[in-house]
Amino acid sequence: MKHFKESILNLIVQTSSNLPPDVRRALHTAMQKETQGTQASLALDTIAINVDMACSDEAPICQDTGMPTFEIKTPVGANQIVMREQIREAIAGATASGKLRPNSVDSLTGKNTGNNLGEGTPVIHFEQWEKDEIDVRLLLKGGGCENKNIQYSVPVDLPGLGRADRNLEGVRKCIMHAVYQAQGHGCSVGVIGVAIGGDRVSSYACAKQQLFRTLDDVNPDAQLAGLEQTIMRDANELGIGTMGFGGAVTLIGCKIGALNRLPASFFVSVAYDCWAFRRLGVVLDPRTGEITRWLYRDDAPAVRMARAEQLPLTGREISLTMPLSEAQVRALKVGDVVLLNGPMHTGRDMLHHYLQTHDAPVDLRGAALYHCGPVALKKGDRWFLNAAGPTTSSREEPYQAEVIRKCGVRAVIGKGGMGAKTLAALKEHGAVYLNAIGGAAQYYTKCITNVDGVDFLDFGIPEAMWHITVKDFPAIVTMDAGGNSLHADIDKASAGKLATFAEPVGH
Repeated sequence: MKHFKESILNLIVQTSSNLPPDVRRALHTAMQKETQGTQASLALDTIAINVDMACSDEAPICQDTGMPTFEIKTPVGANQIVMREQIREAIAGATASGKLRPNSVDSLTGKNTGNNLGEGTPVIHFEQWEKDEIDVRLLLKGGGCENKNIQYSVPVDLPGLGRADRNLEGVRKCIMHAVYQAQGHGCSVGVIGVAIGGDRVSSYACAKQQLFRTLDDVNPDAQLAGLEQTIMRDANELGIGTMGFGGAVTLIGCKIGALNRLPASFFVSVAYDCWAFRRLGVVLDPRTGEITRWLYRDDAPAVRMARAEQLPLTGREISLTMPLSEAQVRALKVGDVVLLNGPMHTGRDMLHHYLQTHDAPVDLRGAALYHCGPVALKKGDRWFLNAAGPTTSSREEPYQAEVIRKCGVRAVIGKGGMGAKTLAALKEHGAVYLNAIGGAAQYYTKCITNVDGVDFLDFGIPEAMWHITVKDFPAIVTMDAGGNSLHADIDKASAGKLATFAEPVGH
């Protein structure tokens, strides 16, 4: 199969950059449901522009290209050993060209392999079938939404919902709690795959396999089809909304499967995926490895999603140039939209841990610290960022307050919000948390006018500290120096809504 590796590389590139039509349709419906001018509507408009940019530039939709997961069906006699090796070569090639971010980290040493290859990565599942063709399906699911996966061992008592028993009513409660606990951190609007039963491992695997279904299909099991519809209706009543900003749409898909289980066990597993729901497939000729047809994709060219090529501005946006003063920051209030200009620095988990016991390599007084792990490419002596959206900020909660105090940081930028410890530090030291739109990697990359330098490349490209210059970088104030937090408000409001779904449907 001399064209097999080429076909797999094509699949990887398209999955990373071109959102499937069923997901585009679901996002378009979500855009129509939200009220114009709201934070949720602004987020969806940004997402739409980003989807168009990624498709036209053949660049990653989101900088977190996740854990590549392949589900492959082969005819009897196909050489899976050779196929596995060529898939690994295609993954390494896509990483080198900036279509994938290097995401494979040795769990013992903490070192990034740099090529997305390592023990257990990529994930490749083979299955034989009797058809004379090869079916390859690829899912790119990022770490932010992977962290919001959850598994319940039923019966279980759930906050706001009471006891979930070993029946479909108990399953309903578990799924509703799963959506609530995500609170937009997995880059809602989201999609969930659910598995009922199995053992702990097979249940989680089945939940993720549900994500290979199209969003507009109908479950062949009438009971599960009804439950999927119920969840879609009720979850969107929670008011969590896009990015957890509040709004009419929180989920754009719910797919449920069931496995037989042991008498002693009843698991409900939920695989949460983000709006950047990157899932495509190809059917290959088993003799040549050439693509004979695409799966999940129309023959027609992708239709533009965005209402306009640029984000519509109201004139009420606040333009800020770094470094920031305490007075500038204390004047900002939750809900303000800011446009940032000037120098900015990225920092994720390893940098925050490092700064607890070491000085920063640059002066961070008055600075903006961006929770971002970009896709970066070097051309000659210069670095370029190929995708640079925000990462989930809650991971930095153990460190952020100390970094603000010690380094004099005035603005923290990320997605999903942070907790009480950080909120207290914002108030005490005069700093602000700014929410960028999760997954909008191409949109934010276009706001970067220069890569000024980099420190800690030995941490790996995503964890390195990148020094960049930005122009009109948009973000929303969601935690201010007055002690106000949109995230805490939405959590409280959605918890109240969740409690209204404690009783069985129709009760």
